[in-house]
Order: sequence, then structure tokens, then C-alpha cells
Amino acid sequence: MPRIVKSADDRRNEILDGAQALFFERGYERTTVNDVIAKVGISKGGFYHHFKAKEDLLEGITARLARDAVARVRDILDDPALSALERLIGFMARSRSMKLADAPKFRAAFDVVFRPENLLLYHRINAASIAVMRPVLTGIIAQGKAEGAFTVADPEVAAEIILHLNASSHDAVARTIDAMGTAEEDAAIEALDQRFQFQGIAIDRILGLPDGSLTIVEPGFTRAVMTARQA
Repeated sequence: MPRIVKSADDRRNEILDGAQALFFERGYERTTVNDVIAKVGISKGGFYHHFKAKEDLLEGITARLARDAVARVRDILDDPALSALERLIGFMARSRSMKLADAPKFRAAFDVVFRPENLLLYHRINAASIAVMRPVLTGIIAQGKAEGAFTVADPEVAAEIILHLNASSHDAVARTIDAMGTAEEDAAIEALDQRFQFQGIAIDRILGLPDGSLTIVEPGFTRAVMTARQA
């Protein structure tokens, strides 16, 4: 049979597919580059042509998951009948629903990326996600500015600040993870909930909205994500 030559993008996605399946099955720490190579059925040279290290795989998976998340809210983003505020509220609500549905996977990833020794990896993953989400949020804010609903000087700067504000919760999430299963669990979850509520108000004010216009988390959301485990 003739040898099938795959494009660079197809091969890269094939490697990410294999790595993602192994990470979710075994955990990131227990998966090696050799495991990924064996699962995908490629040579070491083939792997290292696309990725320099295992950390690059997690970064690539994050960016791809972010693009998939955008695709899953495309109906909201493209609906011409929605105002910018309706679009933003719908986008955030759908994102929460998807995170709850995928909570076991998110929780498994948290155990890795929120470790102190993985702070650089966290920032790399966050940067990959922001790169995908920035133009989406910028578009919504630009629409809101044109409609007079959002009071912002520069939609792109506002989007970047909002996304980095969300990323600033790293230490609070890490503390909550450390508290899980201890006597401090309930207090830690409540503190994280309060932080997310405050972040919602901060985003309201960045956009010039009345406090309470946007909901970052609903009651029970933080606990559901933090206590989720894969079967």
C-alpha cells in the first residue's frame, strides 16, 4: 500500500489527540513523551518536529480546547438579533455550562497546573487561551461600545484586561485546591466564590455597567467544579 503523507496540521492534531486522551486517562504527570509517541505511532523525530517538550502538548491542547469552546458558542456570537450585552451574558452562561459538563477534566488539569512548581506552565497555558479568546471578547465589547452599552475607550485593551483579571485568580484557586478534603474546604470554596463575584463587579465597572450586570459564577458552581472527579 502507498504510504499516506499527512499534512503538518493533521499530524500535529493527531499528536494532540493522543496526548489529550492519555492526559485525561492517566493524568499529565504519569504520561511521558514516549507514551504519546507509542499511542500515535510516530517516531521520536516526528514528535519533536512538532513539539519540543511535554509542556508544549498541554499548551497546544489548551489552545485547541479554547477554539473548540468558541465553536460551541458560535451561534451566540453570530446571532444578529442579540445586543452586545445579551451576547456577552449568553457567552458567559454557555461557558459556565460547558465547564460544568467538563468539570472532571478541568479538575484533573487543575491538580497539575496549579502546583507551585508549575507556575510558568500555568502562565503559558493561560497565554494560549487568551490568544484565542481576546478577539472574541474584543468583538463583543466593540459592538457594545458602538451601541452605547459599554463605556470603554479601547475594546481590545478592555478585553485584554478582563482576560488577565480572570487569570489573576491563580493563587486563590491554588489555595482552594490545597484545602480540598480538609476542615478548611468550605471556607476556601466560599472565599473563591466571593472572589469570582467581585471579579464580576470589576468587569461590570470596566465596561461601564451597573454592578451585578454580569455573573461569573452561580451558586454551587465553584463547589461542583472543585469536587468533580473523573470516573
